[in-house]
Amino acid sequence: MKEKEFLKVSNLFKAFGSGESRQEVLRGMDFSVVKGEFCVLLGPSGSGKSTLLNIIGGIDTPDEGFVSINGDKLEEMSERQLTLYRRKHLGYVFQMYNLIPNLNVKENIEVGAYLSDQPLDVEEVIETLGLKDHKYKYPNQLSGGQQQRVSIGRAVVKNPDILMCDEPTGALDYKTSKEILALIEDCNKKYGTTVIMVTHNEAIKYMADHVVKLRDGVVRHNDINEQKLTALELDW
Repeated sequence: MKEKEFLKVSNLFKAFGSGESRQEVLRGMDFSVVKGEFCVLLGPSGSGKSTLLNIIGGIDTPDEGFVSINGDKLEEMSERQLTLYRRKHLGYVFQMYNLIPNLNVKENIEVGAYLSDQPLDVEEVIETLGLKDHKYKYPNQLSGGQQQRVSIGRAVVKNPDILMCDEPTGALDYKTSKEILALIEDCNKKYGTTVIMVTHNEAIKYMADHVVKLRDGVVRHNDINEQKLTALELDW
C-alpha cells in the first residue's frame, strides 16, 4: 500500500481572489500516483490542471489539504527545503521551451545536470533524444520540435523522481507532437521516471498508465489503463 502513496494529493482546495471575484479552482481533489507511472491529468481549460501541477511542484500552496511525496508533506517543508525539493526531485517540461539562447544544445542540457546530485550521462541523454547531430547548435538554429527535445533533455538529465509536463505538445504540429510524446514515453520506460502530464488532448490518455480526469476543480474519473497504446499509435 505504501507504494501507492509515492505521490499523494489529499483533499486539495485552492481559490483565487476575494469577495465577488473569488474563484474556487480546486474543490477537494484526491488521488495518488505510483512510482514509475505515466499519469495524465486530463481536462478542459479552467479545470484546475495547471494550478494542481503548480502545487505538486511546490510553486504554489493549497488553501486546504496537502501533497506528499514519499510520505513528506510539502507544506511542512521550509522555503529552503522546497527549493531543494524542486531542484533535486522535479524536472519540468513546459509548452514554452525556456532555453538559454546563448548556450548550445549540450550546454542547455548540462544546466539540468548541474542541479542534480545523481545526473544521468549527458551524452547518453543527447543520443536518446536524437540530438547528436545538433548538440553544438544554438536554440535559434533549431525547429520547435528540436527545442522541445532539448527542454526534455534538460529536465530528464537531472534524473528526477517526477517529470512534470504542462501541455508539452501545445505549440507543436501533429507529427512533431507524436515524436515528443514518444520521447517522454521512452524516458518513462528507460529511466523509470514518474511522469505527470497535464493535457486537454483526449487522445493522449490512451498512452498513460493512469488517467485522472478533472472538471471544475474536482476529480471526475480516476482510471487505470489496462491496455495502453504507444505514443506513435495515437490518433487525433
